[in-house]
Amino acid sequence: MFKNYFKIAFRNLIRHKAFSIINITGLAIGMASSILILLWVREELSYDRFNANADQIYRITANADEFKAAVNPAGMPAGLQAQMPEIKNTVRLSHLSTELVEVGENKIEEHRVFYVDSTFLQFFSYKLAKGNPATALKRADGVLITKDLAKKYFGTDDVLGKMMRLDNDRNVVVTGVLENIPSNSHLQFDMLIPMSSIYQSDYDLKNNVWTSFNYYSYLQLDKNFKPTPAAIAKFERQMDEIYKKRVTGLKINFHLQPLTDIHLHSNFQVDLDGHGNYQYVNIFFIVAIFILAVACINFMNLATARSARRAKEVGLRKVVGAGRHQLVGQFLGESMLISFIAFLIAMLMVWLLLPAFNSVSGKHLNIHILDWKLVGSLLGIALATGLLSGIYPALYLSGFQPVHVLKGKMKSFGGNLIFRNTLVVTQFIVSIVLLVGTAVVYNQLKFIKNTNLGFDKENLLYMEMTGELWSKQQAMKDALKQNPLTSDFTITSDLPTNMITGTIDIVWEGKDPKLQVVFPSMAVTEDFFDVFKMKIMNGRAFSTAFKGDSANFIVNEKAIQVMGMNVATAVGKPLTINGNKGTIIGVVKDFNYKPMQYAIEPMFISLNRWGGKVVVRTKPGKTEATIKELQKIMVGLNPSRPFSYNFLDQDLANLYRGEQQMGVLFNLFAGLAIFISCLGLYGLSAFMAEQRTKEIGVRKVLGASVFTIVYLLSTNFTKLIFIAMVIAIPVSWFAINSWLQSFAYHVSVGWGIFVVASLIALFIAWFTVGYESVKAALANPVKSLRTE
Repeated sequence: MFKNYFKIAFRNLIRHKAFSIINITGLAIGMASSILILLWVREELSYDRFNANADQIYRITANADEFKAAVNPAGMPAGLQAQMPEIKNTVRLSHLSTELVEVGENKIEEHRVFYVDSTFLQFFSYKLAKGNPATALKRADGVLITKDLAKKYFGTDDVLGKMMRLDNDRNVVVTGVLENIPSNSHLQFDMLIPMSSIYQSDYDLKNNVWTSFNYYSYLQLDKNFKPTPAAIAKFERQMDEIYKKRVTGLKINFHLQPLTDIHLHSNFQVDLDGHGNYQYVNIFFIVAIFILAVACINFMNLATARSARRAKEVGLRKVVGAGRHQLVGQFLGESMLISFIAFLIAMLMVWLLLPAFNSVSGKHLNIHILDWKLVGSLLGIALATGLLSGIYPALYLSGFQPVHVLKGKMKSFGGNLIFRNTLVVTQFIVSIVLLVGTAVVYNQLKFIKNTNLGFDKENLLYMEMTGELWSKQQAMKDALKQNPLTSDFTITSDLPTNMITGTIDIVWEGKDPKLQVVFPSMAVTEDFFDVFKMKIMNGRAFSTAFKGDSANFIVNEKAIQVMGMNVATAVGKPLTINGNKGTIIGVVKDFNYKPMQYAIEPMFISLNRWGGKVVVRTKPGKTEATIKELQKIMVGLNPSRPFSYNFLDQDLANLYRGEQQMGVLFNLFAGLAIFISCLGLYGLSAFMAEQRTKEIGVRKVLGASVFTIVYLLSTNFTKLIFIAMVIAIPVSWFAINSWLQSFAYHVSVGWGIFVVASLIALFIAWFTVGYESVKAALANPVKSLRTE
């Protein structure tokens, strides 16, 4: 019996090649798209779950009113552990550091370096290829490197005991070689250096400071600790109480963040780069379901369109004794065959497209044949697709009454009109929502790229002051001033891209003692505002003509608002910051110095006397020449360090890499979903034309024009489009506004974008339906009426 079903299914595929190709193509594209998205979603949800103790590990985060940060004081983890028996272990990490690494002739700056406590390898399950995890971080002059870094410098990973020189001033010994860091780790690094190596030189570490927030801290809680909401809240209250006993005058609340939540649920400032966004995971998961659903709807419509051709087959089978369950089994078997053929093609497409998809998404996704859980999930997708797409046609076809079929009463075989129209409306809803989403994502990314940040970001290149430049700062300034290509420069402690410094120790006249506001800060040289082309709203910028400027401050408009002052009268007002008394000498127009997800905060700017980053504004068309001149100056003053530079606008673009990747992927999959929808619409238009073949023939005989017949066949679809519009517009409005809320500054979404998206969907539908409608209208009525 099953052999016979297979033969019939295969013959139907061969006999009706056009329908088979459309069916298989739609399902294959739908499954391939969904598989790629689900691989991405699976990767995002898997972050840090490879750690053996992942369920026991938490990161401490800090809230100062609306300012949420991922860092906390150096002395806090050990202090908490001493008073809270629930804490089994702690570990601290520094910010990512840059180290000049020298091995033989190789001298390269490595930017992914952490200073960590010796408990790091007890905490996290990063595997050591060489070395002893219990002792690898015990030596103050030790270093752990990854396999890739070992091969980069030594050509092999067998490097235990080998020497490396850091920053031209100290030698370290390789005490361990790590397996390359998993891509689904929120910590990405190439080198680990024991915290003990900087213990004596770091004031916060040496004195167990509780007031400076400079380290990422993790706690491993006891296995017996049950992380219920009530238990977590109680634990956090204990942390707050311990902190208040140590530090008075600061209102800081601490929270526990589960390790497995860090990648997707981190909206903190002063955090590590590279985090994902749970909202994007939900968006793409829904898109995957939409695409697969549209592909299945496409299959249902095409299968229904062919129902008239198979009606007599069903009637004859029932007459000779076939039961409905046998017919359902036959038609489901056919859909399963098509589904698995499409699945094989989809897997080939995934295998071919995965490298390009990884490049666009910034991931390292792959499919392991031996990963039975993954393979089982993929086969489950194929099975579910076959069942979902085949169940309605199977029930519909098997329900034909043989007496009606064999008498040729085909008019009664219209099927469930409400269900079929629901499928069409669903396709249009998906199409309109995806079109609106595509337009809004594009407009938001364009807005981010073109918005006025409050300074001119173009033609700005910068370099870090390193090595001998710190002691030769005046010589460097003189050399830069004397060269016309580099004379337009400034030195700043931070770049206005993603600032992480700030203080709450700020006092002004009339300040409410209960008010606690974080003021980010910068230290700049006198030419900063000219180089960045910022606007001073009142007062003046720093100037070499005023020797007392080292005690003065410039604030932004938001700071004036927070302090309850007026821009016109703020200049000359006293200001005390971190105990240093000074005067406001100027008010600068608000500018964005953090990603656009964050609103502009109050900030103060002081005079820079110690160095930081050298920023040079290049003249148009002179960038390459400026870089060469800058290299000559820097190498001449700092020959022991390699020359390196970056562009400010590239740094700004990198802040929105996740949004850019999402935009590209969303556009791609939206286009595929709309293409599959067109296949479904084509199938339904073929069904409608086939059902009304004789009616069209009669109308043509009676004098109906081609336009009249096309209009007749398109009217029902137009009504369905308007129903879809009514549903899709509020759905898409809610979805895009939920996404835009993650940005403090975003585009305004007017009704025009919904109208345009609806019209595009309408024209796509008309074009798709029009082909089959025109074909039916041009058909010879003699052929359709010769049996009458």
